[in-house]
Amino acid sequence: MTLRRVVSLTACLSFLLLACTSVILFVEPHGRVAYWSGWTFWSLSKTQWGDLHLNLGALFLLAAALHLWLNFKPLVGYLKNRMRKLVILTPDAAAALALCLAFAAGTLAGTPPFSWLPGLGEHIKDQASLKYGEPPYGHAELSTLAVFLGKMGWAPGPALDRLRTASVAFEGPQQTLEQVAAANGVTPQRLFEILRPEDAAGPARLPDVPPAGIGRRPLADVCHEYGLTIPTALRALKEAGIEADPAKTLKELAAAAGRSPTDVYEILRATRASP
Repeated sequence: MTLRRVVSLTACLSFLLLACTSVILFVEPHGRVAYWSGWTFWSLSKTQWGDLHLNLGALFLLAAALHLWLNFKPLVGYLKNRMRKLVILTPDAAAALALCLAFAAGTLAGTPPFSWLPGLGEHIKDQASLKYGEPPYGHAELSTLAVFLGKMGWAPGPALDRLRTASVAFEGPQQTLEQVAAANGVTPQRLFEILRPEDAAGPARLPDVPPAGIGRRPLADVCHEYGLTIPTALRALKEAGIEADPAKTLKELAAAAGRSPTDVYEILRATRASP
């Protein structure tokens, strides 16, 4: 066993494992969705995958640094010309630098093909949001039962009684949904379903604070969930100077009109709230 071999094999294996965790993190749902729905993959939660990725990344960087140190002379040789003189910006080094700068600039500018991969990632995560469901607001699972019920406008007494009827054990309203869910082997989303009054199952008014991820949802979906007819929504948006397509997301409609997604949301909320 030699240090050079151990370092090289560690760098190789940690790189392969890091590539695996990178793919998982690329396709996993947004945090608010993953924590709300109790999402797991291979029995590991989003937090566990993130921690694994972080530590494997640290191991890979350490192994890579040792690998560079052990192979410093060959690396320096790449920076020498045919006369064996050290030249920092050799043609090979210039090509490598140009390639890195092109990828960085293209990514920041959001131009194809550099925008394709982030776009694919967002599409996959949006589909996961539709599959697993969104929380009523960002990271609602971290709210205590008292705060959550207050934000939802549900009476605490009857709501907590519904938990007891469903045999959900909890210490009191100061426990978070996440704590209660973990103690009972269910998801925060399941607790939401138990806590929700029967008369709240139908379409509700759009809340004062935009629900998490609503900007990425098509206008037609938002109208359907909150009981707003598409013709009414289109008419309200047109009166506000926004030409809308029901198939486009609130974010896309806002960008096309030079407005913010919050502006579009507020127009819809005001329309839904009006008699």
